[in-house]
Amino acid sequence: MSEMQMRVSDGDRERTAQQLQQAFTEGRLTHLELEDRLEIALTAKTYADLQGLVTDLPVERVDEVIDLESKSGNIKRSGDWAVPRRLRAASKYGSVELDLSQAVITHQVVDIELDLNYGSAKIILPEGAVANVDAFQSDWGKASSDVPGRPRPGSLYVVITGQAKYGGLTVRYPRRRRFTH
Repeated sequence: MSEMQMRVSDGDRERTAQQLQQAFTEGRLTHLELEDRLEIALTAKTYADLQGLVTDLPVERVDEVIDLESKSGNIKRSGDWAVPRRLRAASKYGSVELDLSQAVITHQVVDIELDLNYGSAKIILPEGAVANVDAFQSDWGKASSDVPGRPRPGSLYVVITGQAKYGGLTVRYPRRRRFTH
């Protein structure tokens, strides 16, 4: 049996659906093409079924890393911003705050590598996302996470690696507002 005849998993179908949705947001597919291809993707049984849906689309560059660097200032991203597949944040004397709760995230898995000397990092995840902080080390601080750490089907999975010499890491969901007018 060839690889193309093998049955696909739910994860394979979801990745293909995300690639199709990304192509639509880039203007590569019309709304009708997206609907037709998504229907096939979500009911696909073999890899051949899925491959035919994306052969005319560009392949995502998985090796691309976006670097955020600061020597003495803080690094902060929040609101409506595009989160890359791999993000590296380095700060010598400042802190890092990455708020993913309202960000545009087109990947199922996001890798964040932190390199901090004298600062701490705070990462705010969208509700339902999970984060693995096991590969993050801190010499004089701690890594605390209020979110689940194991991957869940259909949920954003953030893998946080790196180190902080004199700082720590906090991973949490957004704070809920008690009173709104």
